[in-house]
Amino acid sequence: MEVILLEKIANLGNVGDKVNVKSGYARNHLIPYGKVILATAENLKKFEEHRAELEKAAQEVLAKAQERAKTLENLQLTVTANASEEGKLFGSIGPREIAKAAQAQNIVLEKSEIDMPEGPIHQVGEHEVAAHLHSDVVVKFKVLVAAEMHEEKTA
Repeated sequence: MEVILLEKIANLGNVGDKVNVKSGYARNHLIPYGKVILATAENLKKFEEHRAELEKAAQEVLAKAQERAKTLENLQLTVTANASEEGKLFGSIGPREIAKAAQAQNIVLEKSEIDMPEGPIHQVGEHEVAAHLHSDVVVKFKVLVAAEMHEEKTA
């Protein structure tokens, strides 16, 4: 299925590119989210009329992502979790917990933006996590996982 990109999409192209994608990908993901339009003669004319606006909007989105990246560059989040004496977590730390820790520090970070290529964190310690803020903007930051302190109960 031939489509016109309305925004930059990783591994596909830039604004205005005409690309071929599988029809299911276009129907289920790209078209419903307003990322592409079908490449018909009529849509090509409409796109060319609005091309400057779309490119300006894409530049603004990129600029905002770069601004957000500056706030995340030297970020170190601390997440506490239940852990054994050996440092193994009871459960795991995933994007949801990292996003909540960021919100606690008044930092806007969506769980969908957090990339954890090794999967959820299962150990106490310092871990590096990436945030994909834009297809061109990826920033890495540190997540410190600490064990929750429990008071011993005496009988």
